[in-house]
Order: sequence, then C-alpha cells, then structure tokens
Amino acid sequence: MEPISKRWIWFVFPINIAAEGLHTVIPLFVIRLGGGISEVSVVIAVHYGTAALGSIFWGKILDKYHAKKAVLLVAFSMILLSCMWLYYTDQIPIVYAISALTGLFLVARGPVTQMLVMETSPNNQWSKFFARTSILSTFGSLGAMLIGAVWSFYFDTRQYFLICAISTGIAIVISLQISKTHFHIERSMIAHSIHGMQHIFSHFRFHNHFVFPKVPELYDFKHIITILKGKVSHEIGFLFLTNFMFYFGSNMYFTALTPFLKQLGLADSTVFTLYLIQTCVMAMIFFLAPKIIGRLGEERSMILAYAPRIIGILVAGFLVNMFLMPHSLIFVIISMCLMVLGFSVYSTANSVLLFKTIPKGFEGTYLGVNSSMIGMGVFGGALSTGIITKSFGYTETFLIASFVLACSLFLFRLYLHHRLSGRTGN
Repeated sequence: MEPISKRWIWFVFPINIAAEGLHTVIPLFVIRLGGGISEVSVVIAVHYGTAALGSIFWGKILDKYHAKKAVLLVAFSMILLSCMWLYYTDQIPIVYAISALTGLFLVARGPVTQMLVMETSPNNQWSKFFARTSILSTFGSLGAMLIGAVWSFYFDTRQYFLICAISTGIAIVISLQISKTHFHIERSMIAHSIHGMQHIFSHFRFHNHFVFPKVPELYDFKHIITILKGKVSHEIGFLFLTNFMFYFGSNMYFTALTPFLKQLGLADSTVFTLYLIQTCVMAMIFFLAPKIIGRLGEERSMILAYAPRIIGILVAGFLVNMFLMPHSLIFVIISMCLMVLGFSVYSTANSVLLFKTIPKGFEGTYLGVNSSMIGMGVFGGALSTGIITKSFGYTETFLIASFVLACSLFLFRLYLHHRLSGRTGN
C-alpha cells in the first residue's frame, strides 16, 4: 500500500485527463461555435502566453510561501470553475478569457509536482518517482483521448467539459491528502536536478509546463545578443535560438492541426481517436528515447530527430490533400506519429545536452533564458499560424513550419560547429 506521504502523487492522473482533454476539446469547441483557424490560434496563443506568465507567478509564490497544497487547491478549483464556465458559454470571446485562465492555473501543477517529489523522497529515489509521475501523466493523456473518442461519438462536444470538471474534482480530493513536509526545496533548486528538469522537457506534448528557475533579465540574453551582432561569446546562444525556432515551427503545426482535421470533414470522435493514436506512439517512443540517445549520443540524436518532424509536417501539407477519405486518413496518422517521434527524441536529448552545456553555478539563469525562448517560440508559433493560414492556406502554413524547423537544424549545426571549435581551441 502506498505510504500516506506519497498518495498525493495520484492527483497527476486525473488532472492530466482534464488538462489534455481541455487542450484538445477547446479548439474543437471554438470551431463548433463558428470559429476558424484565426480564432483557434488566438485561443492557443493566449493559453500559452498566460502559462508563461503563470510559471513565473507560481514560482515566486512557491519560493516565498512554500504553500504547495494551497497552490494546487486554488489552481484546481479555478480549473474546475473554468470547465463549468465553458459548459455554459456560447461566445468565442469568453472562450478566449477562459483559455487564458486555464493556461494560468494549469501550469501551477508542474513546479508543485517536482517540489513534492524532491521533498517527499530521498534523492536516490528522485528518478524513480519522476518516472512514476511521467507514467501517470501518460495514462492521464491516454485516458483523456480515449474518453473523448467514445464520449464525442455519442454526445455533444460541450458535455466533455463535464468530464474535465469531474476529473479536476477528483484531483482536488486527492490533493487534500498532501501533508506538510519537514524541509523546503526552493524552485531554483530544481535547476540543479537533471531528474526534475528532464521530467519537464521530455514529457509534455505541447511543452505546457514552462519553468523559470530565475526570471531572466536583458543581460541574461547576452549570448543571443552577441550572435545577432555577428559575434559568438558562448555557443549556448545558438542552442537557445535552436529551441526557439524548433518550438515556433512545431507549434505552427499543432495549432493548425485541429482546424485542418475538421476541414477534412472529420467528426470530433475521429479527431480524439487520432490524438489517442498519437499519444500511444509518444508514450512508446519516450520509453525508447533514452536507449536511442545512449547509443547515438545527444548531438546525433537531435540531428536525426529533425527528419521525422519535418517529413511529418510535409506529409500533412502535401500528401493528405492528394487522396480522398479514408486513404488520406492514413497519411494524417503517419504525419501525427512522425511528429511525436521527432519530438520525443529531440526533447529528451535536448534536456541532457542543455545540462552539459550550462556552466556550473549558472543553471537557474540559463534555464530561465531557455524557458523564455521556448515560451516565445510556442506563443509566436500559435499566433502566426492564424495569420498565415488565413492569408495563404494550410499547405503554405505547413510549408513555412517545415522551413522554420530547417532553420532550427541549421542553428543547431552552428552550435555544434562552435562547440567543437572551442574544444579544439582548448
């Protein structure tokens, strides 16, 4: 039987059902209300924008008050209220506001989970319990997609918000079991644990859990600024820009995906089923990714990870529209699976490489800059998708997204070039 001090970990499962469910159903709901790609892109952009701000806000609250249980209860209560509000709304502008609230409060669970793991278990078991939270998160994601596929087949999309509300309510009840810990780990200490940071960078589909161990100031971006001026003070600046472009291009694809699938005439239950297949593939690859990286190394793994990512986008942009249903559905599945294949390997290798590149003693600062670059990439990718698709079309959007990823690969090759030059210079 699970010790009382560890029972809190089970909230990860129901809250991830709610979180992944909301990520999928809100774009579908916007389309049901008469919105298109422009409205969907705004909904996703404001969600990630407030998530980035929320990561800073909740991090400061946790550092100052260590009120992990209170933060979860407040955050989960607001998510539950947001689900109920979505159930009763019929106006897209209100969905914008609710999407911003879900971004602000959903992100709170990330740093709390990492701090609880590190405070309720000895450091030689951190890897074990982070792995357990990842497994529970994965099953939560699978549960959300499975429930959505079955539920939306028989009922209206609106009713799915009740499922998200019930799941959040269960998470609230489980969170009540969290007891006061005997010692405190400030959020910045997570930056010194590769277990905690790998849990963040290697698991979540849309990188929803932004983490700012230290809120970056303009001076902290000096390595990027010097590159833009034509100089290189440290090769890590190229890695920051690499991640910015990677998440920018990737989120262009993911933002356009749901409206694109609906344009193909797919039912909501079919969309959920496709995301279920994608999540299953992602879960399998995440278990294989460490073995792949262990055999090839971080650098080669990251380079190879671009191939399925770019090919997956091009498949969606060109091959899907060349065939009629149900044959085009096969190419949709291929595209979605290739995307998570590339992401799983990239994000895992990138998190390890980041730790090896960061100078010792500057983990908080450098991870803060990396978080901000990823946040700007995700936000920019979501917002630009609506503008580009509205002006040109889905094929052009996917083509531009693949080009952005190619630019990311080019920047990563520059990073490797300057890193190897630094080694030979020494």
